[in-house]
Amino acid sequence: MVKSARNMDRAARQVFSCPATSAMNTANQRKSSPMASDLLSSAANTDYDASSIEVLEGLEPVRKRPGMYIGGTDERALHHLVAEVLDNSMDEAVAGHANRIEVELHADYSVTIRDNGRGIPVDPHPKFPDKSALEVILCTLHAGGKFSGKAYQTSGGLHGVGASVVNALSDSMVVEVARNRELYEQRFARGIPLGPIAKIGAAPNRRGTSVTFHADEQIFGKHRFKPARLFASIRSKAYLFSGVEIRWKTEIDDGETPREATFHFPGGLSDYLVETLGKASTYAEAPFAGTVDFQERFNVPGKVEWAVNWTPSRDGLIQSYCNTVPTPEGGTHESGFWAAILKGIKAYGELVNNRKASNITRDDLTTGGCALVSCFISEPEFVGQTKDRLATVEAQRLVENSVRDRFDNWLAADTKSAGAILDFLVLRAGERLRRRQEKETQRKSATKKLRLPGKLTDCTSKTREGTELFIVEGDSAGGSGKGARNRVNQALLPLKGKILNVLGAASNKLGSNAEISDLCEALGVGIGTKFNIDDLRYEKVIIMTDADVDGAHIASLLMTFFFSQMRPLIDAGHLYLACPPLFRLTQGAKRVYCLDEAEKDLWLAKGLGGKGKIDVSRFKGLGEMDAKDLKETTMDPSTRKLIRVTVDEDTPGETGDLIERLMGKKPEKRFEYIQANAKFVEELDL
Repeated sequence: MVKSARNMDRAARQVFSCPATSAMNTANQRKSSPMASDLLSSAANTDYDASSIEVLEGLEPVRKRPGMYIGGTDERALHHLVAEVLDNSMDEAVAGHANRIEVELHADYSVTIRDNGRGIPVDPHPKFPDKSALEVILCTLHAGGKFSGKAYQTSGGLHGVGASVVNALSDSMVVEVARNRELYEQRFARGIPLGPIAKIGAAPNRRGTSVTFHADEQIFGKHRFKPARLFASIRSKAYLFSGVEIRWKTEIDDGETPREATFHFPGGLSDYLVETLGKASTYAEAPFAGTVDFQERFNVPGKVEWAVNWTPSRDGLIQSYCNTVPTPEGGTHESGFWAAILKGIKAYGELVNNRKASNITRDDLTTGGCALVSCFISEPEFVGQTKDRLATVEAQRLVENSVRDRFDNWLAADTKSAGAILDFLVLRAGERLRRRQEKETQRKSATKKLRLPGKLTDCTSKTREGTELFIVEGDSAGGSGKGARNRVNQALLPLKGKILNVLGAASNKLGSNAEISDLCEALGVGIGTKFNIDDLRYEKVIIMTDADVDGAHIASLLMTFFFSQMRPLIDAGHLYLACPPLFRLTQGAKRVYCLDEAEKDLWLAKGLGGKGKIDVSRFKGLGEMDAKDLKETTMDPSTRKLIRVTVDEDTPGETGDLIERLMGKKPEKRFEYIQANAKFVEELDL
C-alpha cells in the first residue's frame, strides 16, 4: 500500500508483527513468567564492549537488511531483482555492444536473462588475483565497471551492488559468459561461490552473458514472479531503446500473458505513447516527440527522448526513466521537461494574444497530459538504491533546454494542434482558479460553518494550497508539534489512543466514534459515499506517529480507515506518512538522526566525523522530542522525509486482500499470515 523503498522493510515488519509480538509475549509468560525485577537485573549485568560490535562481511549485510538494497521483501522488491539484472544487459545495448536480450521465466520460477554483449570479464582481477573479475562483481558490494565512466558513458547501474544483491538474495545463481570464443561458468548459492570459474567448452558463435537465478524463499517467502508484471516491464524497456530487440518466453501460463513475444520498437517512446493511449481522442493528431543528443548540443554525453499528447478521455500520466531505469517518483529530468512545456505554451499564448495563457501552471499541463520522458546521462544521482527519483541537478537544465526549442518549433509548425492544446489548458486553468476562489471563500468562513474539533490546532492559511494536517497520537505529541510547526500552513490534530478498526464495523458505530468524527470534521469531509474530495481542507494529510510498534499499529489503523472510507484521498496523492527518527547520535558538534537500528549501527561503525565519544539518544516518542528536533527531522519540508501512501496500480486487488487479512474480522486469516511470515521478522521492538 505504501509505495516507497525507503525504510519500508522496517515499517512492514513492525506493522505486521504486532499480533505476533503479543503472541510471543504470551508464550514467554506461560513458559517462565519472569518478574520485572529479574529482567532489569539481567539487563544491568549484560556486558557491552568491543566484542558486542558485529561486523558484517561480504554480502551478509544484504541478507541481513534486504530492505536497504531493494526496498523490502515484498512482491515489488522481488520483481526488482529482475530489473537489476536486466539493467546490466540494457547498459550493454545502450553502449552499442548488444542488440538482443532474452528473458525467460521457468516453471520453477527461476529467471534467465541473457544478452549478446561483450560478456562479463573472466580474467583475474588485479586487486584480487586469486579471483576472477566475474566472482568479484557478483560477490562484492560496490564492484562494477560503471564508476569511472570508461566502460559505459551512461548506465542504469551505478552503485556496483545490483548483480551482487541479486546473488545474495538467490538460493541459486548460474552465470555463463561467452568471451573470446570460449564458454565459462560459475555457480553461486546465497552469495557464496560453489567453486571457481570454469571453462566448460568452446563458443565460436556465441558472445555475451547469461544469468539464471532463483529467488531465496528464506527472504521472499511465498511471493512468486508474475508473468504479467514481468511482461509489462520488459516491454517498456524495449520502447526505451529502439536499437534493442527483447525476446520474452515463459513456461508459466497465467491465462493472460503471451507465452512468447518479441519486442522491437523503432519509433521508441512515440510508439509507446500511441499504444498506451489506444483509441482515446487527443488534441494533437500526432504526439509531440523527439530526441536530442546532449553531446552534439552541450558537449556532454547523453541524450533525452520524449513523447507527449493531451486527451480529454482519461486522466493524465507521466512515466519517466533515466538510463532505462524507471523513476516513478520523477525528479529533475521531469521538472526540466515540464518547465520547457510550460514556458513554451505560455510563449505561444502570448504570440497569439491569448492573455489567459499566463494563468497556466504545471498542474494544468499534467491534467490530461500523457507524457513519457527518458534521459541518458553519465553518473546520475538517484534517491536510494531502488532509484525511484532522479536527483541530478544538471539534468533539469539539459532536458529543459533540449525540449524547449523543439516544442516552440512544433507549436509554430502545427497551429491546429497548438490551438487545440492551448484552448484546453486555458480551460483547465480557468476551472482551477474558480475552484481555488471557491475554496478561499469556504475556508474564510470555515470556523463559522464547520464545527471544528476543539483539539484541532488549525493553520492561518485561507487557501487549501500548500496546507498540511498532521495527525498525531496523544496530547504530548501535539504539544511538541505546536512548537515545531509552521503556523501559516501546518495544522495539528491529536488523537487519543488507537482509532477504531473500521473493517467490519457497523456504520452507526463509525458515526458515533469520537476520534473518527473529529478527524472527518477537521478534514471537512464525509466518509464512504458521502466523501467529496473537493471539500478537503488540506492539501497534505500526514500521519505522524511514534517510531515504534504502537505507532506503526496506529498508522496501519489510520491507513485502513482512509483506504476503506476515503479511497479517493489516497488516489489523488494527499495521504503521507511522516518519518520521525528513532535515534539521535551526537559527537561533539556533529549530530545525526537515525530512523532505525540499522541506520544507527551504520553511523556508529563509520563515525560522525566529530571528536570524542558518540552519545546515543533514543526517542521514546514524539512527545519527548524537543520542538527543534521534531521540526528539523519530521516537519520542516526542507529537511524532512515523507512517504506518500499509494495503492499499487499493478495489483490493486491484492492490496485490498492483504488489508482484509491483516485488519479484518477473521482472526484465522491473520493467524495464517503471521505463521507464513513470522520467520521473516528479524527483530521485535518490545
